[in-house]
Amino acid sequence: MHAWTCNETTGPEGLSWQAHPTPEPGKGEVRVAIRAASLNFPDLLIVQGKYQMKPALPFVPGAEFAGVVEAVGEGVRHLAVGTHVAGFAGTGGFGTHTVCSAFTLMPLPPIFGFTDAAAFLCTYGTTHHALMDRAALKPGETVLVLGAAGGVGTAAIQIAKAAGARVIAAASTDDKCALCQTLGADATINYTTHPLRDALKALTEGKGPDVVYDPVGGELTEQAFRSIAWRGRHLVIGFANGSIPALPLNLALLKGASVLGVFWGEFAKREPQQNAAGLMQLAAWYMEGKVKPVVEHTLPMSQLREAFALMGSRQVRGKVVLVNEG
Repeated sequence: MHAWTCNETTGPEGLSWQAHPTPEPGKGEVRVAIRAASLNFPDLLIVQGKYQMKPALPFVPGAEFAGVVEAVGEGVRHLAVGTHVAGFAGTGGFGTHTVCSAFTLMPLPPIFGFTDAAAFLCTYGTTHHALMDRAALKPGETVLVLGAAGGVGTAAIQIAKAAGARVIAAASTDDKCALCQTLGADATINYTTHPLRDALKALTEGKGPDVVYDPVGGELTEQAFRSIAWRGRHLVIGFANGSIPALPLNLALLKGASVLGVFWGEFAKREPQQNAAGLMQLAAWYMEGKVKPVVEHTLPMSQLREAFALMGSRQVRGKVVLVNEG
């Protein structure tokens, strides 16, 4: 097998495409022949040594992938050789094969293609947990999605609409706002050209959004939180802007508002049954055509560095997926 190997946490330049012995699965493990793997922002942070999880060197990055079960270890009953699966294992996805715990894998319905499946678990799992579990989103409520044209942002638009909410999508260009409209957003804000707070006041008649979905951080966080509705819920997804904001907590007091952290990976470990139920609902919505990953770029696995450069440019709409031939 071959895989992109991180020998030093200096960013994508510290990665090299190396041959490795094809591993055998141990107890409770499965070997997957990887057909596709997608990039997520934590994949960049982890090879830079900036993520909360710091694997021992060397390691193979790539949290999210899809492929075919090639071998099963002792004790694995729910998966068989030949089963198509999607996986979120934290590492191991940027290669031709990986071995991971069987419980990090989701069997795929026949309708699910590998490219969609590789872009599904993390973004849609995170977003379903955020909106439906943490925020307890109700039909008729208004959701503000920041960074709405990105991977998790496009998922948030679709899931919020599937749940019966009104969606205001905020993005950095008119082109990105246009994409959000095609995904079902009821209104859009280009926060590069229009003050976010003024636009929200006009679009909500002064009430503000009930839920803020925030994968961006930086200065937009406080602007959005100052506009939030009474009893609003601000979901902390991540910090794609690069800076972690410090909110004045008196704002939470004045608005009766909540700041809710979203860490889907830990939720999936600690509450596997509730996570499985959420993934089942997502799979049903996918088959009904209510949700579908936005994949703007599909590149060969050999072009991982180019894929990281695309993601780092902040110009990608949706997700970047790498594919193995054959």
